[in-house]
Amino acid sequence: MNHPTPTPRPPHRPSQNPPGPACNSCAHRTCRALRAHNLPLIGGHRTEFAKEHLNAAALQALNPHLLIWWGEHSQSYWVADAQGLTQATNPGHLLSLLAPCPTH
Repeated sequence: MNHPTPTPRPPHRPSQNPPGPACNSCAHRTCRALRAHNLPLIGGHRTEFAKEHLNAAALQALNPHLLIWWGEHSQSYWVADAQGLTQATNPGHLLSLLAPCPTH
């Protein structure tokens, strides 16, 4: 059976006007994403998530054996180690991933 080559999709470009209104100061995930949409990139990061990027950088400095970062799209922290990649949805979960395992 002969299958035709699919037509390539056009590149994704975010719209200039995101859908819907965003609250000016709430912490709701959707509002933060909408606010961030129109903010400039500074050092590759949106200022809406500056606090999370700083937290991840501080924890990275304390844990040089790991890679730790904040993902703006997923709005979660990520930790990469020799065993793989783990997502942490909040700072408490992130800290639990960094806590040393008790030895028996």
